[in-house]
Amino acid sequence: MDIQFFKESPFTTIISFHKLIESFEEIALSDVDYRSNYAKAILEQIDLIPELRTGITDYAIIKENEALIKNILADLFPTALTNNEIKAVTIPFQNISFNYTERFKKILKNAGDEFYMEIRDFSEHQFYINNCCLILSYYYKQHIDFNQPFFYDIPDENGVEKHYRILYNADFMEIIPTENSIPLTQEDINQLIDNYNDIDLWKSKFPKGSWILRGFGIVSLFDATTESAISILKSNLLKPGPKTVATDQEVSNIFQSIFNLPNLKVGFIIYNPEEEKFIRPAKYENQMKSFLLYADQEVDCKNAFFGCSFENLLDNKEPFVISDVTKFTEESTNKRLGEHLLNQKIQSCIFAPVIKNDHLLGVVELVSENPRDLNSVNATKLDLVLPYLTDTIDRYNTDMQHQVEAIIQREYTTIHPSVYWKFKKESQNYFQNLNHTKDYIFKEIVFKNVFPLYGQIDIKSSSEHRNETVKIDLKSQLTALLEIFDNQKPNSNLVLLEQRKFELESLRSELDFPLKADTEQHIQRYIEEEIHPILKNTKGNAKDEKLAELYFERLDEKTGMFYHERKKFDNAMSIINKRLATVLDRKQVEAQQIYPHYYERFKTDGVEHNLYIGASISPTKPFDIMYLHNLRLWQLQTLCEMELEHHELKESLPYELDVTSLILVFSSPLSIRFRMDEKRFDVDGTYNARYEVVKKRIDKSNIKGTNERITEKEKITIVYSQNSEEAEYLKYIKYLQHKKILEPSIEQFEVEDLQGVSGLRAIRVKVINNTSKSGTKKITYQDLLDELN
Repeated sequence: MDIQFFKESPFTTIISFHKLIESFEEIALSDVDYRSNYAKAILEQIDLIPELRTGITDYAIIKENEALIKNILADLFPTALTNNEIKAVTIPFQNISFNYTERFKKILKNAGDEFYMEIRDFSEHQFYINNCCLILSYYYKQHIDFNQPFFYDIPDENGVEKHYRILYNADFMEIIPTENSIPLTQEDINQLIDNYNDIDLWKSKFPKGSWILRGFGIVSLFDATTESAISILKSNLLKPGPKTVATDQEVSNIFQSIFNLPNLKVGFIIYNPEEEKFIRPAKYENQMKSFLLYADQEVDCKNAFFGCSFENLLDNKEPFVISDVTKFTEESTNKRLGEHLLNQKIQSCIFAPVIKNDHLLGVVELVSENPRDLNSVNATKLDLVLPYLTDTIDRYNTDMQHQVEAIIQREYTTIHPSVYWKFKKESQNYFQNLNHTKDYIFKEIVFKNVFPLYGQIDIKSSSEHRNETVKIDLKSQLTALLEIFDNQKPNSNLVLLEQRKFELESLRSELDFPLKADTEQHIQRYIEEEIHPILKNTKGNAKDEKLAELYFERLDEKTGMFYHERKKFDNAMSIINKRLATVLDRKQVEAQQIYPHYYERFKTDGVEHNLYIGASISPTKPFDIMYLHNLRLWQLQTLCEMELEHHELKESLPYELDVTSLILVFSSPLSIRFRMDEKRFDVDGTYNARYEVVKKRIDKSNIKGTNERITEKEKITIVYSQNSEEAEYLKYIKYLQHKKILEPSIEQFEVEDLQGVSGLRAIRVKVINNTSKSGTKKITYQDLLDELN
């Protein structure tokens, strides 16, 4: 018998068999001879030990009379069921137990002499209040549902922890108040029910030892190992945060209980669909290991290491089971995998896919040192736990995705989808290493051996147009101010009026000459500081005040200056840029279908774009130079379409602007590197810098030996350096001429030498502007403004 009380209890416990003895007395008076004789014989022995009826407080009496007590309890503990049932006499919630069935005895023997049986997660607080609830339920007849699942965790002979659900039978017990008990009103009971955690309140209503618990109870256990282990696993998986993740040993213990295998170990790897790789999460490397990757952080799932063994797992999402690794190694064509497992002393294993919405999330690894411990039969037990693993991994992936997105936005800003995977990988490495003490240093993002494509549509003479609109607005403003001053009558209080008129006329005269860098700012500052105070502080006649009011109404809210012509120019620029960028973005969706490539565009005085294509940008798809040629033809066609789009816009624009188009051909592969300080890609290395030099200077260059720019309105200029590039683009031009997109005539010339760059040549060809469709509704300037806004 185990005797272990908590320190305090509202009960004084007295073990008594009086209810059973009373039933024996009834049987002794019955007409059934063999039952009556048996009862009389038992009663004769009981009379020798009156404590069995009156109550036992000296627990040595139970030990001395085990045989008699067993006979008294024979009807409740049938001999035929002793090897099947797990039963004993007990006092509820107390570690007092005796008269075990044979199966119960065997379970305790296998647990070892040092094992102490106690209810899982049962505190002294719970013990005291549960006993109080017994009094409320049985004595005060309150309907209180205080029962909850109780478990004993008992190891078997192999050390595998088994979980047994506890059921109590209290039919042979009675609860008796003592003179120290406190009678409770319904109000007292309601107060207790509303204050479960107030242990002092409960003790004040049920003082220590103020009630007698007389009789005995029966405890029955049933093996709930699988269900309990799954519940424990679920609780561990639901714990938030990396620091509360169950350790490798904790998870192994849970699976050992489910599979009843003491040597079972558990591992896990995550599947990365972007790179088709298996990854061992470094974040949890101290809590969860992997037997497939072992020393590796990641491995390609199509690696020869896995061979064809994992085809069923990857394609059909079914577990891969090896019940005898030695035999597998001898007979399989994939000896490398078998040897890898044997080196870790693994003799049987199950690799089960974790699936969510038909997508592979990862692989659970179960391994054992014994052959046939794990097999296709017990592999079905994974069906019980995989749903919880699936939800946990999905939640982990979602959480990681959100944090990765935040890292990318913070460290890299917006990234094009074609190269997103590499930024994501580096951000994942950062995320996985958050728990490490060593600071993580971001690796530079570099893509090697990529082919560049550069193109632009530029607003022709945009600087001259802008300066012209500035001069028109400034002249209009100065003229309006002079008109106001001319209408004012001489006033002795404004002796500087004539001087200000002279200064305004001088400034207006300056605008007949080319603008200097600071002319606009100089005039604006002069008007704001010298002229506007005069207009605001001078009282004139009604006509003067009306002119001043109209003048101030014409000022732009943001600049405080006349902004009429410049606004037309800026709106025209914005409309052109938006329309052309929209065409380019729309066509880019099609271009990505050719082969995934990096794409970026910029709106300046026109629209520029950079493309980079190569195997390093899309490592999972084989690269061929054919994709580069396809993309070059796409680029030429797209610039033609952008030219046509501008041609259709011209008539509707508030300010007429022409555009020129340019393509720079560069056939040598180069490397691009993401500049962390500038949050953008740039070419890498001194040799590759030549490409950037040409790109920045080429559109302002002239035809060699002339003052004529290489670019011209409504024409596309293609700059190149090699004969092979010339032949390639002439083919494209001939094809587009056949499609009536380009005019028949072709210009070819040399480009003037640039700083450090010489030998460039160019082809120039005109786009046919006959795409206007009759019957199409004419686009108005207001339509374009609405679209812009």
